[in-house]
Amino acid sequence: MDEERDLDRREREILALERRGFSGPGLKERAIREELGLAPVRYYQLLNALLDDARALAFDPVTVNRLRRVRDARRAER
Repeated sequence: MDEERDLDRREREILALERRGFSGPGLKERAIREELGLAPVRYYQLLNALLDDARALAFDPVTVNRLRRVRDARRAER
């Protein structure tokens, strides 16, 4: 079976939103609420789980690897 088909629609939408650039404060949170119907806290929980999912890596390796680097750098700062 094709790996990307394993991701459901919401998971693909989360990765697509992460590929977009947001120029101002609050725009991303607004898009999360309006386009995905999620609270930002829940969105980031789902995103974090996706970053550890091999299916997401196979579907969009550039985005997942970029976000993993950002996450790892933030963890190292703590």
